Amino acid sequence: MKKRVKKHLPNAITCANLFSGCIGIVFAFQDNLIIAAYAIFLSSIFDFFDGLASRVLNSYSFIGKDLDSLADMVSFGVLPSVIIYELFLKSHQIDNISHFLNFVAFLIPVFSALRLAKFNNDTRQSDSFIGLPTPANAILIASLPLIMQQYQGLDIYILNPYVLTVLVVVMCVLLVSEIPLMSLKFKNRDFNKNIFRYLLLLFSAILILFFKFVAVPVVIFIYITLSLIQLKFTNDKVPG
Repeated sequence: MKKRVKKHLPNAITCANLFSGCIGIVFAFQDNLIIAAYAIFLSSIFDFFDGLASRVLNSYSFIGKDLDSLADMVSFGVLPSVIIYELFLKSHQIDNISHFLNFVAFLIPVFSALRLAKFNNDTRQSDSFIGLPTPANAILIASLPLIMQQYQGLDIYILNPYVLTVLVVVMCVLLVSEIPLMSLKFKNRDFNKNIFRYLLLLFSAILILFFKFVAVPVVIFIYITLSLIQLKFTNDKVPG
């Protein structure tokens, strides 16, 4: 019984990630972007714990790895693209352009798929990331409707088709970029070796405590910045 639990628990958590993503898509198409956004956050929690369970139980498998990518494709690829699409529909429509511009949102799952395929076959990414992880991209997008709910005065900036288009393009580039980014996996408790991870967690906690969801884009920026600083201080190079 223990062996069966050990074998299937991580995959069960991954399936919960996928289930949450599917529900989020339904709510997103029903224009309930708040619940859709929370579905991304819930999927992120499941995504964190399926990897943790796999490491703790030492139950790694190729099926689990592929299942994780398939779940991430839905929860962190398709779901955020539907949220962006719905935001495009709410934005100021541009004559003869918007009908086509709205579909820019679906570049997100395209580049997320490229990102996930690259990650699964790139041996350089065992201890760190190269390019923005799909959960980080999805969380940033999930924060947009929550920021609009928190600060209604920001609607004019978020619901701008040009702003949304630039955001999509930038995030797609970051997904498949060669920028080395740190993983949040703590292999030990050595403070010096994990100082940038601790700084990220500290800054994130403070910003989210005071500014709530509006802090999410700032946290993503800090994550990228600290990763680049860590690379410089440790004299690491992108493996290859």
